[in-house]
Amino acid sequence: MTRLLYSLLTLLALPLIFVRLWWRGRRNPAYRLRWRERLGGYVTPPLSQSCVVFHAVSVGEVHAAVPLVESFLRQHPQQSVVITTTTPTGSARVNELFGTRVHHVYLPYDLPWCLNGFFRQFRPALLVLLETELWPNLLARCERERCPMLLVNARLSAKSFASYQRIAGLTRDMLQRLAAVSAQATADGERFVQLGLPRARLAINGSLKFDVSVQQDKIAQAQSWKSQWQGRPVWIAASTREGEDELVLQAHRQLLKQLPSALLVLVPRHPERFGLAVELAKQRGLSVVQRSSGIGVTPATQVLVGDTMGDMHLYYPLADVAFVGGSLVPTGCQNVIEAAALGLPVVTGPSLYNFQAASDALREAGAMQVVMDAGELAAKLAELLLQPQRRLAMANAARAVVAANIGATSRTLALVESYGFNH
Repeated sequence: MTRLLYSLLTLLALPLIFVRLWWRGRRNPAYRLRWRERLGGYVTPPLSQSCVVFHAVSVGEVHAAVPLVESFLRQHPQQSVVITTTTPTGSARVNELFGTRVHHVYLPYDLPWCLNGFFRQFRPALLVLLETELWPNLLARCERERCPMLLVNARLSAKSFASYQRIAGLTRDMLQRLAAVSAQATADGERFVQLGLPRARLAINGSLKFDVSVQQDKIAQAQSWKSQWQGRPVWIAASTREGEDELVLQAHRQLLKQLPSALLVLVPRHPERFGLAVELAKQRGLSVVQRSSGIGVTPATQVLVGDTMGDMHLYYPLADVAFVGGSLVPTGCQNVIEAAALGLPVVTGPSLYNFQAASDALREAGAMQVVMDAGELAAKLAELLLQPQRRLAMANAARAVVAANIGATSRTLALVESYGFNH
């Protein structure tokens, strides 16, 4: 009965969901495309064999899935693999990273008749969800089709735990349908168990994001580019969220009073906000250049806006210090591991729940500092940019934390391979 009510509410919400997609399409027209897929309609012929599906909502989950999917493809080259997302940015990254080696579509909305089309098209033998993707009708349909469903790289913050507690009956029903959960940390796993996951189905395998593959070509490109900047102090504000660019630019203006040659590399999280970041910088009297323009950084440039997708491994090596976004606004911070893996001192705001375990490890090791506002951010940046030995110590500590946590991919792959699929 609870799932029926959920389905009815989802159906009633569909018009609002499509209005929201259309509205987001003002800045990113890709949101106005492929709506048929969101309803379970596909234009290509059905697959001739059953497949393994990996579901990664958007860019962050796609990047987390890369080492796991690549390992799976190497071990099972004949197995048909489908990667689903729900956002255009995630879709674009799947196509860039995997090309024709996998099939890619949007996962349809969690309504029975939408799922009918998906299951007819792909006949999944195993479905692997990334991080915290729990959908009542999808889980029930997988159980009916005898398709094991795994939740891997799973995380559950205290905030999300409280939200799931409000729908305790539905949550328990979903978790008991999962074949297994591979959690990032013990705290995440315990929250799943408290919500109803049978403990025997829980494994603590660590975060796949620690197994990130460093792109040496991007690093070499960045080093060549940075060598033209005559030793300027550089910091990056990576994956900033709405409302955060203003704080970052405020901090940079303060920093320039102490370090007039400092350069900010500003990389908004979502492409629809690239142009807005440029305008905000100009409104504050800052000299700004966009990466996509092809115009080089000059001594007069104060802000470089990284407005190309999939280039974080190019942008991070340009910097001496990394501020990781989503943390000065209450959205739970973005991927702190990526900056640490590239050997950067990490600075964040206080909102860390999306990467709590990794943040705790980096802070305990002395690799990461937390600031509360734009003023503290400016002061911390000045402190670190003026102390190369301090930066080196933090960078070494960051690399050590990453090295100590490598191995989640092999453990998670072993779990995936323990379930039946045609291979």
